[in-house]
Amino acid sequence: MKQFLQNQKGLVQNVFNNVYDKYDLMNDFMSLGIHRSWKKTLLNMMSPSSNKKLIDVACGTGDIGKLFLNSVNSRGKVFNVDPNKNMLEQGKKRLDYLNNVSWSIGNAEKLNFKSNEFDYYTISFGLRNTKNINKSLKEAVRVLKPGGRFLCLEFSKINNSNLNFIYKNYSKLIPKIGKFVVGKSEPYEYLIKSIDKFVNQDQLINMMKESGLKNCKYRNLSGGVVAIHSGWKV
Repeated sequence: MKQFLQNQKGLVQNVFNNVYDKYDLMNDFMSLGIHRSWKKTLLNMMSPSSNKKLIDVACGTGDIGKLFLNSVNSRGKVFNVDPNKNMLEQGKKRLDYLNNVSWSIGNAEKLNFKSNEFDYYTISFGLRNTKNINKSLKEAVRVLKPGGRFLCLEFSKINNSNLNFIYKNYSKLIPKIGKFVVGKSEPYEYLIKSIDKFVNQDQLINMMKESGLKNCKYRNLSGGVVAIHSGWKV
């Protein structure tokens, strides 16, 4: 499934080029800090074992990889992948004390790794920014080992009408917050549009199954503001 906004030439890259140095700060502003709890929930769902390999795609500045290594007492290996060089540089500076983390430029649709290489694949707030969801999911399946697990944390759809009303009105403020913090509102106007146009929970489950993932399920967090989708390669 191609995504219209994300296929506009250079749009997503320009968005992150404009916000990379304030990326983590804006995440705290936009989610009121709750994104940290969402990511911890993802790691709790993963329940990782030691001496395993994680690939974190659209890694940003490396939050998931850091949580992963903390959870296994640094007995593991993290491969952080992101299409934005500036974002990776921010992550390297932030986590330069960790030796078992590697960083590489890459897109979810075509990963420069061997097949059957990773025990865990994570993508947090990144699947929505890919040009093609199906290709990204199939690539996730390809690089996972048999028995490997896929986990995706992403903005989703709220079922409660009252909560949805509050959320929609709060969303209108996000470009203004972006203007104040980053100096530009345009990246956050894209953010709101991309969330609105992204597939719902059940649609993503169906796409995961079509890609070859098994035992697919999802868990809503914060009433469906975000959801964690998971599946297994067998």
